[in-house]
Amino acid sequence: MPYVIGLNSGSSFDGIDVVLCTIEVGADSHPDPPKYIDALTIDWPEELRSLVVRAFENELTIFELTRLNYAAGAIYAEATNNLLAKNGLSAEDVDVIGYDGQTIYQEPPDRPKVAAMSEESTLLDRWTKGGYPCGLFIVESGVVAALTNITTVTQFRPVDHALGGSGAPLMQYLDFIAFRGQDRPVVTLNIGGIANLQLASSERSLMMAFDTGPGNVMIDHIMRGRLGREYDKDGETAAKGAVIEPLLEELLGHEFFLRKPPRSAWRLDFGSAYAEDILQRYASASTEDLVATFTMFTAKSVERALVDFILPKAPTLQEVVASGGGTRNTTLFRWLGERIASHRVKLVLSDSYGMPAAYKEAIKFATLAFATKRELANNIPAASGAERFAVLGKLTLAPRLAKGV
Repeated sequence: MPYVIGLNSGSSFDGIDVVLCTIEVGADSHPDPPKYIDALTIDWPEELRSLVVRAFENELTIFELTRLNYAAGAIYAEATNNLLAKNGLSAEDVDVIGYDGQTIYQEPPDRPKVAAMSEESTLLDRWTKGGYPCGLFIVESGVVAALTNITTVTQFRPVDHALGGSGAPLMQYLDFIAFRGQDRPVVTLNIGGIANLQLASSERSLMMAFDTGPGNVMIDHIMRGRLGREYDKDGETAAKGAVIEPLLEELLGHEFFLRKPPRSAWRLDFGSAYAEDILQRYASASTEDLVATFTMFTAKSVERALVDFILPKAPTLQEVVASGGGTRNTTLFRWLGERIASHRVKLVLSDSYGMPAAYKEAIKFATLAFATKRELANNIPAASGAERFAVLGKLTLAPRLAKGV
């Protein structure tokens, strides 16, 4: 049974997760659900962390970003080697490494512009005039493959982008693999910097996946700016505050919520500039009240997306299976659970399905890479809006596989 490594550093940028699991190809030629073995999380070194944060704000030169791309590869390789050593494994024991890298910038598709393109439009027009999506993702795969001696797959989003898909979220392929044997509707929720919902099905044409709005990104911004902390540990700050109702109403009127699935959000929607404008206008409000309001904003935007887009397609839904760093925010998890319970839906952790909530995103990339190496279609066009099925990811072979030496 092949060992597979997955890594993740998501939109919340709260560390690098690396996971070890095993995957086999099932009788239906699709991968069987991955089996979790072990995992660890490392912090970004401060010298790189500060550069990544500056890159988010478009403050790095192309020369600095180039070196950061390679240096980040070294950190991913080191994390992988540490996990292998912990489990007594060598490079030869591992089939493939999968990760998407650190997203620096991403533009979702402008679907009205895409729809307005004519038959005379050129391929170049897709990105100069036609609103096709794009993104920049660092962590050089050549560095990771060379320093681990393991074949590495990364950059899963660009092929979906080129086919008109949103490229984000990407959880839907793992959900298809993990839940295609279920005889009832399965909906998953991932709460990272951005939150997203997925409707899984054994019939891929019936699946959905889309961002619901912010996850942790706005909460983390105020925690860093007001308290010098990276996040609201256990939701303790939010629990001490009261929701500012006029601000919550304003937040829920954000332009993002006018978009229909499939849709993607990024830092330009709910990032530092947006959050900082709110903090300046509500400078007299307490930190606790602002964090409580941002936390409820995440909970209500997930609830609204569930009610507006998922429940009409899955009216017998019984539970939402949650994962991501946001599940560790006990206040957010409690408030969200209470809200969706009013729709007779229960909020549960993905741990109950054998995938630790903290590491499901890394497991996702391990599964995508396993499929890529076997040339298996690993996008879900119905969920992303892509024109057709495709094999996502760029593959870099391990040096030990070189021939003719």
